[in-house]
Amino acid sequence: MGNILVPFKKFLSNKNTVTILGVLLGIVVLYLGYSWRITRSIQPTKIPYANKTLIAMQKITEDDIDYTNVPKDTLKNMTNIVTNVNSINGMLVSYDGKIPQNSFFFSQALISEEDMPDSIFSNIPDGNTIYKLKVDVDSTYGNSIFPGDKIDIYMSAISLEDQKLMYGRLIKQIEVLAVKDGDGRDVFADKDNPTASAILMFSVREDLFLLLKKAEKLGTIELEPIPRNASYTTSAAAVELTSDQLEQHILNQTHELNDCKDLTVCG
Repeated sequence: MGNILVPFKKFLSNKNTVTILGVLLGIVVLYLGYSWRITRSIQPTKIPYANKTLIAMQKITEDDIDYTNVPKDTLKNMTNIVTNVNSINGMLVSYDGKIPQNSFFFSQALISEEDMPDSIFSNIPDGNTIYKLKVDVDSTYGNSIFPGDKIDIYMSAISLEDQKLMYGRLIKQIEVLAVKDGDGRDVFADKDNPTASAILMFSVREDLFLLLKKAEKLGTIELEPIPRNASYTTSAAAVELTSDQLEQHILNQTHELNDCKDLTVCG
């Protein structure tokens, strides 16, 4: 048995043999390490993407999300891609963003409902209230009323005295703050594909807000937005009630309530 091992001992004791074996071992180690790195870098990773175009302020649901496999190494320098679907589902598209169809979800394009700023409510003057006027595509002249435009509110009703039609301007110089569709989204968020106007939002004094709400709730009065030209929009004129007669028609059918709990004090 000892004689059989003698040639191997001599072979292994040869310096050239040891060197060759070391080189071969190194090559094997390098090859295995390289193969492992290559396999790891091309290993597919499941990434969510938008299966349709999502516009600003749209809430993202599971129906908006599909998945694709991407080599892991591709994502190494793309740290702003959101890969966890739980961090996407239920989020909103940022108010100044848009996610194109087949695009990945990037962190800067997503925002939670709690963090969504609403400049409409934060910038209204003290003592004013937001009023929502119900409209449609026809009453907005084919989606031709935009945020920033100044409009007049016209009113039509049947006179209580002689049953004749009353029609005229009720309030002038109202600035439109937002135009929303039936789902509460900005109609012009996607400028290439605007949705149908359903609500005009504007800010008015509390007394005008109450007057408009009374007219709305009576159910026998129609309020109509009337757009003007560009110079009207740039005018610095203040919002103004323009018809005492139309105002009185509303007030004659409603009770004035005191904003007070103790009637013995308020009278």
